[in-house]
Amino acid sequence: MGLTKQYLRYVASAVFGVIGSQKANITYVTLRGGEKGRYVAVAACEHVFIWDVRKGEKVLILQGQKHEVTFLCPSPDGVHIAVGYEDGAVRIFSLLNGESNVSFNGHKSAVSVIHYDALGARLVTGSKDTDVIVWDIINECGLYRLRGHKDVITQALFLRDKNLLVTCSKDSFVKWWDLDTQHCFKTMVGHRSEVWGMVLLSQESRLLTGSADSELRAWDINYLEEAKAEGEPKVKKGKTLLDDDDEEDNKEEVDESLEERILTCEKAGSILREARDRVVSLTTDRHARVIACHGNDSVLELFTVLSEEEVQKKMTKKLKKAKKKATKAQEASGEETEEPVVKRMLKDEIIRLTNIKASSKIRWVDCLSCAGGELKVVLLLQNNTVETYSLKTSQKTPVADKTARLTLGGHRTDARTLAFSSDNLAVLSASGDTVKVWNRSTLQVIRTMACEYALCSLFVPGDRQIILGTKSGKLQIFELGSGSLLETVDAHDGAVWSICLAPDQRGIISGSADKTVKFWEFELVKDKETSQKRLTVKHKRTLQLEEDVLCVKFSPDHRLLAVSLLDCTVKIFYTDTLKFFLSLYGHKLPVLCLDISHDSTIIATGSADRNVKIWGLDFGDCHRSMFAHDDSVMFLQFVPKTHLFFTAGKDKKIKQWDADKFEHIQTLEGHHREVWCLAISPNGDHLVSSSHDKSLRLWERTREPIILEEEREMEREAEFEESLAKGDAPVVPGETQGEAAPAGKKTVETVKAAERIMEALELYKGETRKMEEHKYACESAGKELPPPQPNPILVAFGNVSPSRYVLDVIKKVRSSELEVSLLVLPFPYVPELLKLFNSYIQQGLEVELVCRCLFFLLKIHFGQISSNQMLLSVIDELRTNTLSKVREIRDVMGFNSAALQFLQREIESKEDVMFFADATGRLEEKKKKRRKRERAVLTIA
Repeated sequence: MGLTKQYLRYVASAVFGVIGSQKANITYVTLRGGEKGRYVAVAACEHVFIWDVRKGEKVLILQGQKHEVTFLCPSPDGVHIAVGYEDGAVRIFSLLNGESNVSFNGHKSAVSVIHYDALGARLVTGSKDTDVIVWDIINECGLYRLRGHKDVITQALFLRDKNLLVTCSKDSFVKWWDLDTQHCFKTMVGHRSEVWGMVLLSQESRLLTGSADSELRAWDINYLEEAKAEGEPKVKKGKTLLDDDDEEDNKEEVDESLEERILTCEKAGSILREARDRVVSLTTDRHARVIACHGNDSVLELFTVLSEEEVQKKMTKKLKKAKKKATKAQEASGEETEEPVVKRMLKDEIIRLTNIKASSKIRWVDCLSCAGGELKVVLLLQNNTVETYSLKTSQKTPVADKTARLTLGGHRTDARTLAFSSDNLAVLSASGDTVKVWNRSTLQVIRTMACEYALCSLFVPGDRQIILGTKSGKLQIFELGSGSLLETVDAHDGAVWSICLAPDQRGIISGSADKTVKFWEFELVKDKETSQKRLTVKHKRTLQLEEDVLCVKFSPDHRLLAVSLLDCTVKIFYTDTLKFFLSLYGHKLPVLCLDISHDSTIIATGSADRNVKIWGLDFGDCHRSMFAHDDSVMFLQFVPKTHLFFTAGKDKKIKQWDADKFEHIQTLEGHHREVWCLAISPNGDHLVSSSHDKSLRLWERTREPIILEEEREMEREAEFEESLAKGDAPVVPGETQGEAAPAGKKTVETVKAAERIMEALELYKGETRKMEEHKYACESAGKELPPPQPNPILVAFGNVSPSRYVLDVIKKVRSSELEVSLLVLPFPYVPELLKLFNSYIQQGLEVELVCRCLFFLLKIHFGQISSNQMLLSVIDELRTNTLSKVREIRDVMGFNSAALQFLQREIESKEDVMFFADATGRLEEKKKKRRKRERAVLTIA
């Protein structure tokens, strides 16, 4: 059956106009051994942009999928960056090539914090789901999940020398975790409200926390040696190895003993911030010498942590002053006084450095210490701007100098109107303060001009001028060549909500909140200053209405004029006489957008009641009413020369519809906030949209046809997969809902991986059965029969054996998803898998991977395996083979390690010799040069 009507797919092409999203933090990164403090990483919706702040250019884009970025953390070696997403996923990107090879899936909701350990081998993530998960980056798997907090995790920090973790949350608690036992051994309850930030200072001997008030609380940490007293209860995984009856009674005693054995934490005082509101972000430089914090305002407060020597000098000076004062007092009174004692206070150790006033409210901050006592600070502001500052910390009163400001690549406020030029090459976007013109192919800004709050816009025929309708009721005319404002026309007394170009291209109409529609004609007048002709608009006619005008549109044949009013109706007038023709009523809320098809036969209206209605322009009859979006329909436009149209809604979606068949064709998902407006290029090949997430998105038409039945089927499959992943998490027998739990979570990928393993095992069983039947047939016939045909899948994989195919399938499962995939696997498949594992270990195939799978399966199915008599011999063989094989591999690794260390020593000793030889040679050269200079001086003399 042939296609009766062909629809072509629109796909996402680019994201631009966003400098930095507010949801995720900003951080300094290093690219290819480049200069420190030159590159910053910021989130841009679902992507991560790396900006060169010196040039103001985007140098690298880390491509995301569909969920928004919520946190960034560069690795200690500066080669990788960990990115957390809205759906709880964490991906690790290489900063060398921008590719991601490692991804972790464990959280149910947005990742709120990520932190590496000192070596960069482990990663801790906290989330809105209140869980903390520790991940092994080298092995690419989750280690454990730590439960205990009751609200969003706001910070999580590893301690350098101890295997400890400290976390804080909006539940007002700071928790200390022993990672050896995955146990919370201390909960600090000294905060009355949410703990928003936390840093470790003074070689991790002090903790500084920021809360909802103006205090930064400091806590002294004292690490204690582990007690070796006899009779003390042993602790394992947060439980005492006591009788079950005594367990509850002794739990509190054990917690206290653990706390006393590991560390004590006492309040040392507090630092008062100038800001009165909550701490929004609190951070330090890498050496924890400078503390940066800010609230919801535009002031960044910087504090410096003095070294022990500096504190001692300060205390000595204080003591001298106190002694001097005491001596004077003694001389005045004539009585002997006690020796003055100066008490060491927190303000003697942490002092205010300076304040930095940013150009707008600060959202995130990062700081970096450079050579020569220079401190670089980067700020992500709430108005889509990045600012960098530099100051010398060694100065007595440091002054911050603004070194860079990234503003050109985006608007400060949401773009509320878009327009395409007639040649499809330029895109206009206008916001509350600026209008920008972009090159569609390079996405670079061509012109930026200051304007009033723009609500509607268009290119004047010829594409040399643009006209904006503003919130204050003015029409502004700009010339693109010079980037100047030609004229501001006081057009209306209320906001100009809509302007439309006349089909004869000789003028425009404007609709306003002052209940009028005005007709304007283009005119060329002589400029008094330059004596050259410039464009202006001349008022010709006015149509007075009874309600505010929300949208106006000419029919392409110039016969009719459609006006949307605040009373939820659309009035149609004749253009020439302005006589009333039709009233389209049926919407329950005002019509926010409308458009008329190219042949002037149908009009489509989109309303705040979430419906789109299609009307005939001959009799004003409603052809169809369609439920279009889950929130207000904000914009509607026909694709030129077709009866297809696009709608944009507050539900973050853009949808394409067929006005003839009344069918939904496709949904364009990508925006993370309300979509305000869109514009379609005159040739219909491109579409640009603007959203509250500050981004502009370009979509382009491909040559790929859309089959509606397949599209609906794909949507149903996506819904089913989503519901599958949201199902109940698999339960591990014997596991209690304690503080520690497995790190992974059930996802679509883990379910698919488990299905692939099951299919591979079914194939293996089938092939084994086939071979047994062939063997029996040969024995019955008394001669060798031709072998059976192998499975086509095995042939496709290069005629591999069935057992090898099962191993290959297991190898292809992501390391981070392996445990959960095996957890989903039904038990009837496990005995066959254990037998296969035995054969793999005997052959020395992927011993490490097989052992990992084997130990996990034994752990979760221990009861069923140990009670199965048939598996006893298999388990016994596995025990023998595994021990011998692992020991053998360990010996090989030990030998190789020793050999590499020997080679390292050899190379180092050779390099030392070379270095000294090189140094001797250079000394001789220097001596020769000095002799030459001396001779030259003597000759001149």
